[in-house]
Amino acid sequence: MLAVLFLPLSMLIAQEREKPPKSSQEPPTFKKLLEDMDKNKDGKLSLKEVKGPLKEDFKIIDLNDDGFITKKELEKAPKPNRKGRKPKRKH
Repeated sequence: MLAVLFLPLSMLIAQEREKPPKSSQEPPTFKKLLEDMDKNKDGKLSLKEVKGPLKEDFKIIDLNDDGFITKKELEKAPKPNRKGRKPKRKH
C-alpha cells in the first residue's frame, strides 16, 4: 500500500530533477557584442552590424542619432520589456 503512495511522489521528484535550472541570463556585455558584431572593429556598432533585439531597438539605444551604438549609450539603454512592448524613447 505504501508503494502506491510513494511511486507518484518519487516520479514527481525525478521530473523536477530533470528540469533545467531557471537561468537569470544576463545580457551580453558591450565587449561581447563588439566581439560578435563589430565587423569593422571601430569600437562601436552600426545598424548594419547589429542583429536581433539590438537591431529592433537601435533607434532607442542610439541616443545621439549618429547611427552608432557606443558603450555609454548601451549602458544608458532602457532594459528590454519582456512583455513585448518596446520602451519609449525620452527626448
